[in-house]
Order: sequence, then structure tokens, then C-alpha cells
Amino acid sequence: MTTSANTSLPVFANEPFCDFSDAKIAQQMREAIQHAESRLTAEKYPLVLNGEEKTTKTEIVSVNPARPSQTIGVYASADASHVPSAVASASKAFASWSAQSTEKRADLLLRAASLLRERKMEFNAWLVLEAGKNWGEADADTAEAIDFLEYYALQAIQLAHAKPSIQYPGEENQLVYLPLGVGAVLPPWNFPLAIMAGMTCAAIVMGNTVVLKPSPLTPTIALRFVELLLECGLPEGVVTLCQGGPEFGDALVGHPEVQFIAFTGSKKVGLHIHAKAAQTQPGQRGIKRTILELGGKDGIIVDADADLESAANGVVASAFGFNGQKCSACSRVIVDQSVHDEFVEMLKTRVAALAQGDPVENFATGPVANDAAYDRVLGYIQDGATRGTIVAGGHAKTKPEDGYYIEPTVITGLTSSDRLCQEEIFGPVLTVIAAKDFDDALRIANDTEYGLTGAIYSSSEEKLHRAAREFHVGNLYFNRKCTGAMVGAHPFGGFKMSGTDSKAGGPDYLHLFSQAKSIARKLA
Repeated sequence: MTTSANTSLPVFANEPFCDFSDAKIAQQMREAIQHAESRLTAEKYPLVLNGEEKTTKTEIVSVNPARPSQTIGVYASADASHVPSAVASASKAFASWSAQSTEKRADLLLRAASLLRERKMEFNAWLVLEAGKNWGEADADTAEAIDFLEYYALQAIQLAHAKPSIQYPGEENQLVYLPLGVGAVLPPWNFPLAIMAGMTCAAIVMGNTVVLKPSPLTPTIALRFVELLLECGLPEGVVTLCQGGPEFGDALVGHPEVQFIAFTGSKKVGLHIHAKAAQTQPGQRGIKRTILELGGKDGIIVDADADLESAANGVVASAFGFNGQKCSACSRVIVDQSVHDEFVEMLKTRVAALAQGDPVENFATGPVANDAAYDRVLGYIQDGATRGTIVAGGHAKTKPEDGYYIEPTVITGLTSSDRLCQEEIFGPVLTVIAAKDFDDALRIANDTEYGLTGAIYSSSEEKLHRAAREFHVGNLYFNRKCTGAMVGAHPFGGFKMSGTDSKAGGPDYLHLFSQAKSIARKLA
């Protein structure tokens, strides 16, 4: 970040990515991974509520998806009985935290961003070991977390100085943004640092306190981040970390003192949260707010006039980056029939060149998340083999006990109504659909209940303008891949069943964690 000439506030700039082709930087990464592995322990991390350690009957065991025999951490698992204490801790902290100035809360985020930047390799290493990300994907996750911290800090300060657009004659008018209260933050496993940090810190910088329940697949990354916040001076109870499963999360959503729920995950769980939040509980004093991002079935249109080389590169990067485990991943490529066969051959060549192996060694592709994902993705591939033609991949690379590796897979010959073209697979599976013409391509692109990301490769300005109007997704990209949204530049959130279009990393996001109060004073 740099400092503006017109203000003491820094000017936001996206965190640069590490260049791992530099031997010195690559060595730093290897040393960070070795250090993280030296910190693995069989001891169970306790649940901490109101400063007291608590044991639990059940536990969460986090493992390395590339090497399931390697335990990353064992955690006491909260259940529904722990929700009242967790909410009470957050509620107790709310009075003093919400009274802090926005500048002080923002300063904490900026300090955390600075410290996270210093420890980038350390957090990268945990992302490699616990989430199965290769070095580049891990570094992008950490960089996005830094971006969220700095961006939301600066946005919060701007909101603190917001003014009504009109001063009514004879009055002094103010508009202030107040916190909502206690919130539940339920982040996903696939961006376990960036999304977890972003949702948590967007909430607290506006004066809220939160109960944070990270994914059971990635508890260690959340623990390390909360430790970093505490090191930066975060008061006790502002973020109450509770490792737990669905029972804890469900009870947390329904607690009458929880004012908002920020969730990123599956459509099924998100809709359940939305419905449960709408059920008024005894003692509830306000309407619960839900901030939801629920995934996608993202498509890329490749028109007949496209640069096919560029399109093939973008599709492969979008489909198989982090093994297709991004809500923004391309899982459908819609290709004009006149270039379909040529384009499929390009895909086959590029997919064959993808090296797959342990993320510790920085292979291009690695494992899927766990045994359940392994079985689910293979089930879709087997179904696809009966309905279409597998032209690349199509098999498990290893037995599950040796890592959850599935080959990057491309399937042709399906129609847009096929379940593989409608359901979110969340794995390294790409379907290729032939379109008669551009009208047909747009119809196919919109023929899904989701509307998160999409892209179009075309040299026609007219077609790009049409796509801007008619391709119904929250994040649309022209002549580039459909993954890799950058904080500030590409506010992220989708339409239809992809969520509430919350636009994380955009200027509107903090409004969702606050309530605007209009104050008018009559002048003498």
C-alpha cells in the first residue's frame, strides 16, 4: 500500500504474488513447509470459551488430503450445548468493541495485514498441508486475505465519514453506519484463509463481534489466523473461535442473539441457513440477516471468432486450477460447433501436460478435499462415461489411502440438460457442450440455476456487448479466465442460486454488516 498525497490514509493496492521461479523464494517456501510440519502434534487443541479450556466428547481430525495418514491437527469439537457460552462471550465483548472508533478497529486490521504479509510463507505452508493447495494457489489465498484486511479497513473509514447527499434546509443531517451485534461466520474449506479472514474482518471492523466456526477440513488455518489477530491486540471475545460440525453451526444460526450469518458454501446448506434464519425465535429482537455465497456451475463461451489458443489456456486454468475446487471454476465450456473438434484437441493436449502430485512439491494439480469428495467426483465421472465421451482423464490416480487424487477429466457429447452440466461437481471435471451459434451459446450459458461467474472468448465487440447484457452472472469476464477475482477490481458474488450477490471485496460489502442511522438536528 502507498500513502495518498491528499490524505493520511493509505491507497489500496493488491498484494503482489510470490515468484516461485526465483530460487531464493522457492527455498523460503520449502523451509516454511518443513517448519509447519515440525509443528504438527497429536495433542488435541481444546475448545476455549470465555478464557476457559473445555474438553469435548467428539473431536475433529484434520489430515493432509495429499497424504491422509498425516494428521495436521486434532481439535475439540463444539456441539449445540456450547452455543450459549460462545454467543455470550461475543455478546459481552460487543459493548466495548462497538464503542471503539472505526479508526482504531481499522488500524487493527491494517496491523494484521502487515503481520500476515511478514508471515506469508508460514500461512502458505499451512494452506499447502491442510488444504492441498500448490504453492501458487496457496500464495494467492494468502495475498487475497491481506487484500481483504486492507481494503475493508479503508472502506470502513470511508463509511465512518459518509454524509447524506443532501443537507435539508434548516437542518444538520448525518448518516452513520452502526454495527448489527453478534454474528455467525461460517467460511468454507476451499479458501480457508482468504474467505474466512474476509468475512470475519468485514464484520469486526464495523463494530460487530462474531462466533467463527471454520470448516472441519481446515481448522488449523483458522486457529493460526485468530492467533495472529490476538497478537495484534484483538480483545478477547471479539472473535470467538469454535471448531465444530453441523450441529454446532445449526444451533448457532438459530440462536436468538445472533443478528447475522455470513456463510460461503453449498447451495443446500446455504438455503437451509436462510430458511432457519427466517424462523423467529423467542427473545429475538431483530430480523436476522443472511450474507450468502453458494457456489456455481460456471460456463465459458468460446465463439467461432475467438483466439482458440488463448481460450484453451483460459479454460484449462479455470477448470483445473486447485483441481476444480473453486466456486468460480469453469465446469462447462460452450463451444461453437464449427470449432468444437479443433478446440477439444487443444484441451486434450493441455490437460495431458498437467503434472499431478503432492502440493508440497508444487505440482500443477493435486488432490481433492477428502474421501467424500473423492467418491462424489468419481461417481460423476462414471455417470459421464455412460452419457458422453471421456476424452481426457477419467480415473482415480491413487487409492484414497494414498491421497485423494483424481485425474483432470474432460467429457464431451453431453447436452446442457445433463446432470453433469447442471449440478455443481466441485472437482476436476469439465464438460464440453457444442452450440449451434452464439444465440444458442448464450441460452446454454444461462441454462442453470446458478449465476456466479462466466466468461466469453470472442473478437466481436457486438457479441461482447450482448454478453454483458444477457449472460446472467455476477462476475463476467471477457477474453480471460473466469477464476481469479481480485479484491477491489472484481467485487465477487453471484445471481440466482449462487447467493445474495454480496460482492465481497467491493465498496458495498461492509453495508451488509451494518445498519444505517439517519440523524437530523433542527437548526435555530
